[in-house]
Amino acid sequence: MNAVSRLSTGIPDLDQLLGGGLLPGTLTVVLGATGIGKTQLGLQFARNGLDSEGQSGVIFDMATRGDSQSHHQYAQRMFGWSLTGGDLPDRDGSQQTYDHIWDPRQARRDYLHAFRRSGRRVTIRDMEFEDWKEWKQEFANKLQGTIAFFYGNFIHGVRRCVIDGVEPTDQASDSFQLHTFDYIYHQILHKEDTWVARDLLRVKFRGLQPLVDQHRYDHSQIACLLLYTTHEVMLDDLLTRRIESGDELANANTVILMGKVREGAAMHRALHVAKHRGSACSDRIAEFEITDQGLRLKS
Repeated sequence: MNAVSRLSTGIPDLDQLLGGGLLPGTLTVVLGATGIGKTQLGLQFARNGLDSEGQSGVIFDMATRGDSQSHHQYAQRMFGWSLTGGDLPDRDGSQQTYDHIWDPRQARRDYLHAFRRSGRRVTIRDMEFEDWKEWKQEFANKLQGTIAFFYGNFIHGVRRCVIDGVEPTDQASDSFQLHTFDYIYHQILHKEDTWVARDLLRVKFRGLQPLVDQHRYDHSQIACLLLYTTHEVMLDDLLTRRIESGDELANANTVILMGKVREGAAMHRALHVAKHRGSACSDRIAEFEITDQGLRLKS
């Protein structure tokens, strides 16, 4: 397994903790409370794709609350990177031919925000039956645009995606964002490219199959980083967090925990690689800081 090509996180010291980096074609889950530094880590991983694969990774934002995830501001400040893209429209555009996806100048969008349900409750448990039906319809309406976003990037060389915005719930199975992620991961990211094209193009697939064949990609090389916000703030609490039914931690190849640690009267940020299946990794708890250039591990 050590001979397998690794993907750098964009943070050399973290790559060392991971035995050389992340494994391609796998899911990495990063857990931590809001404000701990998950977004910075995600952007560093995505931007490193420019050096490693020739294309920056993409950001898919599932946040529903009114507060900003600050992806655009962080990317600009850390890398001078102006993210392109924005919100999904309310309608899926199912009548579109998606002609633009074959042109990298039109298809390449770094960022997509899926939902805007500001001020609404965001768990399945808290939704009335009609609200849950409404959400499922909203997702169905936006599904084609979501497929087009990922497919249009993958056929032009993108091999990394960061999915952000999983908000804390009392039970993982209550999170509609995890329901969304589960579909995206299994039905887009880890599905053979021609079948993704079929789902996107539908009845137009046969007529466009020559273009599909010219734009093949290997889905087993797509790496995904899921940023998962938790109630737990302290790293010790994250270390003892149990895995529940519906929790993506069970399926993840790699799990990185980010939390606060106490030293005397001071608090510090620290991370720990809790799981790195199929690879050697360090058991160290590593303190880190957030700078204008992003996350940096301390010596």
